[in-house]
Amino acid sequence: MQQQQQQLYTSLTKEELLAERELLRKQEEAAKNMALSLDMSRGKPEISQLDLAMDLLTIVDANTNMKVDGNIDCRNYGILDGIGSAKELMAQMLSVKPQNIIVYGNSSLNIMYDTISRSYTHGVLGSTPWCKLDKVKFLCPAPGYDRHFAITEFFGIEMITVPMKNDGPDMDIVEQYVNNDESVKGIWCVPMYSNPTGVTFSDEVVKRFASLKPAAKDFRIFWDNAYCIHHLYDEQDVLLNLADECEKAGNPDIYYIFGSTSKVSFAGAGIAAMASSVANLNGVKKQMTVQTIGHDKVNQLRHVLYYKNLDGLKEHMKKHANILRPKFDAVLEVLESELAGTGIATWSEPKGGYFVSFDALEGCAKAIVAKCAELGVVLTGAGATYPYGNDPMDRNIRIAPSFPTIEELKQAVEIFVLSVKLVSIDKLLESK
Repeated sequence: MQQQQQQLYTSLTKEELLAERELLRKQEEAAKNMALSLDMSRGKPEISQLDLAMDLLTIVDANTNMKVDGNIDCRNYGILDGIGSAKELMAQMLSVKPQNIIVYGNSSLNIMYDTISRSYTHGVLGSTPWCKLDKVKFLCPAPGYDRHFAITEFFGIEMITVPMKNDGPDMDIVEQYVNNDESVKGIWCVPMYSNPTGVTFSDEVVKRFASLKPAAKDFRIFWDNAYCIHHLYDEQDVLLNLADECEKAGNPDIYYIFGSTSKVSFAGAGIAAMASSVANLNGVKKQMTVQTIGHDKVNQLRHVLYYKNLDGLKEHMKKHANILRPKFDAVLEVLESELAGTGIATWSEPKGGYFVSFDALEGCAKAIVAKCAELGVVLTGAGATYPYGNDPMDRNIRIAPSFPTIEELKQAVEIFVLSVKLVSIDKLLESK
């Protein structure tokens, strides 16, 4: 009902809402007959994005010099913390010094899990292992990344929701907990193009993080800078350097920074890194000497030869942006044309990253996701962006535009908007 799309749904009478619902149900029947099977559940790169880096697979061949760092052969054992040139590359990407980097295998999520696990069983730089404490708490800015929350939940760590604002987490709440509660051991952060809101933390927020005065000496900021070079547009967000700010504030050990090339080269075969103080990294390497003899140095060498430096990474990311940008634009155009002015939804307009954060009317998110599933569109589960999968207002839905083709995406967003309207009308009719 195009004419009413610029009206507030809440201003419509019961009769007008019923008439609108009748029109939408005809669209719903047509959608069911299409028998769609579309997936917008995860932020996976589309095949065309993965194809961008195929030359990486052949850049190492029988003629390549495989020896690095004092004549060590990349095909053999050795070099626990990553080859020097890979440390340099990842240090450039994460804006830290090479001596503050460990390069691992393909997954930064794996590093984060290991870091929690190590703290749980062996403590942090000599502190009491978390498993021997009566209570361990983690701060979880939300909406946030469901896999972060899954890790802490897996270890039985109590999660405390911290509201996300337009410039990052509510730092008044963060400071209150961190500076006064010794059982608070960490906080999850996606500081740039945050998952799912697209927010980049402001300079003030980063400085307040760096200046925290934790009651617990083993408190750490888990700074998952997954989207640090994942810009969509020429106008780009800028994130203040946490490592530098922590040094200035006299808190050199308070942070861990994580990143990878999972959405740069191959989602399942990139390289991942962790950055922190030398003291923290020495503690990590002590455990690593028992855990592994070293990660895939051949793959590290591939990435170095292919990308060479930060400029090479940035040029490659422009190719990703050319694929992703039309998808984000398509999502935002449909949301704007179909839902703007209705009063039943708000959404983010990120400049980078992989997600659009969508807020429906209170109490509608689960029903919208279920309705989409009925019509052949799979979304991330409602509530997933909150600790324990519990969105207290049942509002937030994460939209992941990357994986479908542009044609599939347009269909999926139309189905999504239809579902939003149907569920919202039913919700409004409850109070009529």
